[in-house]
Amino acid sequence: MNRLQGKRALITGGTSGIGLETAREFLSEGARVAVTGKNPAALEAARKELGSGVLIIPSDAGDAAAQKTVAESIRASFGGLDVLFINAGIAELRPVEGWDEAAFDRSFDINLKGPYFLIQALLPLFASPASIVLNGSVNAHIGMANTSVYGATKAAMLSLARTLSGELIRRGIRVNAVSPGPIATPLYGKLGLSESDLKAVAASIQGQVPAGRFGNASEIAHAVVYLASDESGFTVGSELQVDGGMGNV
Repeated sequence: MNRLQGKRALITGGTSGIGLETAREFLSEGARVAVTGKNPAALEAARKELGSGVLIIPSDAGDAAAQKTVAESIRASFGGLDVLFINAGIAELRPVEGWDEAAFDRSFDINLKGPYFLIQALLPLFASPASIVLNGSVNAHIGMANTSVYGATKAAMLSLARTLSGELIRRGIRVNAVSPGPIATPLYGKLGLSESDLKAVAASIQGQVPAGRFGNASEIAHAVVYLASDESGFTVGSELQVDGGMGNV
């Protein structure tokens, strides 16, 4: 449909799950795409799948200082930026007593600190108009057990969608957020659980979704395309919940 024709877009964490599916959608809509990732094997797999026209940037989303290098790669290859999708993140589920300072800091570094300083580093490159889409979560709205730290990082991201939108709209940069519910992605396989425990957790989570199922990465990607495109030009500081109704109960 070419809704992003000619747009230059960066997707963090674009080598798997929601990020990879969004990269596919952006390409199909006519965008030039760059993705970041940390795992060398995943980066190479994304390169093969997305094609040689996609810019692959190795980067640790939790390293605040490294975000300047990402911005420099975008400047050198694209000259500027029209769309940023902050997608890279981790979800560690632990009871309160199971957290230590190092793990706490790791979640906030990857889910909040790194993204914040990436936005800062990219500011001189944004076109006018431009769109920033932040990946939030339904967990910022619900009191799910064992998500205290993850939910806090995502609540902070949703706060940024509001505060940065007020600050950056004068530069022609819209900031909005998409908040997924439980999505069938490799994220859940990274929780460090046994297969039986993972199935039990998945069944428990699915039971809390009014729609009765996990969402698909494509359903989030379609929402991101809308927020990234000129179709949402009057949408500023908003959150689009794509959660099967989970945040409403």
